Amino acid sequence: MERTASMEAEEEHMSKLNGKVAVVTGAASGIGLAIAKRFVAEGAFVFITGRRQTELDRAKAALGNNAIAVQGDVSKVEDLDRLYKTVQDAKGTLDIVVANAGIVENLPIEAVTAEVYDRMFDINTRGLFFTVQKSLPLLKDGGSIVLVGSSVSGMGIPASSVYAATKAAVRSFARTFAADLKGRKIRVNNLSPGPIDTPIIDGQFKTAEEAAAGREQMASLPVLGRLGTAEEMANAAFFLASDESSYCTGIDLYADGGLSQRF
Repeated sequence: MERTASMEAEEEHMSKLNGKVAVVTGAASGIGLAIAKRFVAEGAFVFITGRRQTELDRAKAALGNNAIAVQGDVSKVEDLDRLYKTVQDAKGTLDIVVANAGIVENLPIEAVTAEVYDRMFDINTRGLFFTVQKSLPLLKDGGSIVLVGSSVSGMGIPASSVYAATKAAVRSFARTFAADLKGRKIRVNNLSPGPIDTPIIDGQFKTAEEAAAGREQMASLPVLGRLGTAEEMANAAFFLASDESSYCTGIDLYADGGLSQRF
């Protein structure tokens, strides 16, 4: 069959990450899984992590043969060591790290316990830091690191004090990591989603009725007047991970439907 210009363009598009090896944490569902799917579609081999084995197994089945799932908790350094040992044994090297794993617990100041505070910082901040640090021996010079923060890190949203602080630290990491790793030409960028239609939203509410009302309220806040999708976040992560953003490092890409324009 004769190859057409459109076929050649499609082949070029589908090979943006051809031969690349990526790690995506928190990829059993939601944004992380959407990122992993986009990377695989673009030609990458992806290692995914998640805390819940059942969800992780489903994610692996959806991704197919170009993915390996490693159960683990990013707040436990021994789990990260096991993840990167798996990467080393299977591929020997790494091109892209997406530090996406995180949790949300929105509580007023008076309701925040020491356990809640420690849990959010352990996963969202400490876990992200060591996800990056422990990847460096495998990460190729010229590689790309994408940190997943949140647009609320720069806003004063009620009941988000601890969560927003964890993500503000992530934004700071993007700047300092970019400076630390410039000698290896490793780019580090931050992705700041707004309210995204993923299972994490429903997890913030006790009943289905509360979740429906919460979704409606969240959808009204961005300028675009709707929730974002996990696939839209995957598009943004792909841009930051690929050579499409070759002159970007240390940036904060707000993909929040304009939410940050209102606060």
